[in-house]
Amino acid sequence: MAGIQLSTAGVTLWYAAETAAGTRPTTGYEKISEIKSIPELNPEPDNLETTTLEETEWKTYIPGLKDIGGALSFTANLTEVSMTEWEGVVDAYDTAAADNKATWFCIVIPGLTKALYFTGQPSPMGMPAMEVSAVLETTLYITPTGAPQWAAKPTDLESMSLDV
Repeated sequence: MAGIQLSTAGVTLWYAAETAAGTRPTTGYEKISEIKSIPELNPEPDNLETTTLEETEWKTYIPGLKDIGGALSFTANLTEVSMTEWEGVVDAYDTAAADNKATWFCIVIPGLTKALYFTGQPSPMGMPAMEVSAVLETTLYITPTGAPQWAAKPTDLESMSLDV
């Protein structure tokens, strides 16, 4: 039986600071608008060779660590709204970090019952490159501080009358 194919249309990025340190929020997420692209969060694990001298034909391996690769790059339209929202994300992170609480990011894909979550540290927005006859875009950077994990979508997104 084939599954229903999904589109990237309607994918959204959200964030919330912990209310209790060490506990992922299930409600209270705020949407980050104007997102145009989301990076891959599916890194290949290192392969650790375990071949012994007894092997005569094939090397053997075990999976090692995964590396997302440092700061994640999210492309967004640069607007007054997106700039203000991103400043709010950075401020929320700073406030939470001062209380030893993490900020969680959540990627919601319409058609899936789960969302992808990770903790991270957002970087303040800088000045993007510009060229003639182009949409003004920026790159929003989030450095992961925890491994991505799939879990149930935040429980209050449906009440925001968004198609998530």
